[in-house]
Amino acid sequence: MAHPAETTRPSETTRPSAPSEPPTPTQLRRPLPVAVLLAVAVVLLQSLLVPLFAGPAANLEPRDLPVVVAGPAPAADRLVGQLDAAAPGAFDVTRLPDGAAADRALRDREAYAAFVIGPDGATLHTASAASPTVAALLTQAAGEFSGGQPVRVVDVVPADPDDPRGAGFAAGFLPLGLTGMLFGALLVLLVGGRLARLAGLVGFGLLVGVAGPLVLQGWLGLLPGDAVTVGATLGLVGLATAATVAGLGALLGRPGIGLGAILVFLVGNPLSAVGAAPELLPQPWGEVGQWLPIGAGGTLLRSAAFFDGAGATAPLLILAAYAAAGLLLVALRRGATSGR
Repeated sequence: MAHPAETTRPSETTRPSAPSEPPTPTQLRRPLPVAVLLAVAVVLLQSLLVPLFAGPAANLEPRDLPVVVAGPAPAADRLVGQLDAAAPGAFDVTRLPDGAAADRALRDREAYAAFVIGPDGATLHTASAASPTVAALLTQAAGEFSGGQPVRVVDVVPADPDDPRGAGFAAGFLPLGLTGMLFGALLVLLVGGRLARLAGLVGFGLLVGVAGPLVLQGWLGLLPGDAVTVGATLGLVGLATAATVAGLGALLGRPGIGLGAILVFLVGNPLSAVGAAPELLPQPWGEVGQWLPIGAGGTLLRSAAFFDGAGATAPLLILAAYAAAGLLLVALRRGATSGR
């Protein structure tokens, strides 16, 4: 016998879902103001970054640049007066008795150059390893002081012969800051454990210390000096930059990563004066740059590679402080991944 067809009710699991509500006019309009605000924000950032990078490079000139004048009093006094009159405030002049004392000051990184007065006139002693840019500027200035006559130049601490203008040194140093910043950020975003992060930072510093001399000295031939000393310096720079970003990221999350990137790269790089000298930048920015990891790192690497460690104390302490502070922040904060 045929049973009447039963009407079945759809179960909760099979009941079709209600159609989603159409987007409101406000939702449709929302992407436009967001896009405009993003464009305005990025252009404002660009407007700040362009003068930050281009301004120091376009305004390179001596500002209290340490130089030495050596020689007998009457002639030395006359030359000091010429320096002051030609460029007020440009030179911080130290008087020394003779050329030997002047050369010691250059090797100790107490001055960039020395005007040594002898029986045949003035000779310019430079330390181009400290800054090829400064050596070139002072060579030109010495020619102007001599009335256009050629001036004998003695390079007491020369730059590397394969990199006489220092362009390779500056360009080779830039990736240290960039990769340190990148590693510190990735460590915070991808690694959750404190011990793992600490091990990663220490391992990164050790690897940079091994790879750096192999590339800059062995492959490119841009740096003289003891490979172990240079490697230790590069490793400390790598550790300091990475630990700064990782420590701030561990403390503040993503905003901390951004702050670390600003300190290490966006501000630290243009103010570092790695390719020039801090005394050539508008002040106080030249001095500020030396308190940031890239500026301190460039100064320390020059001291280690060219000057047997002379002038290394201040940048060494600065980098050690950044590295220690970053490691401490990582150690004290619980590990968190990108979801933080």
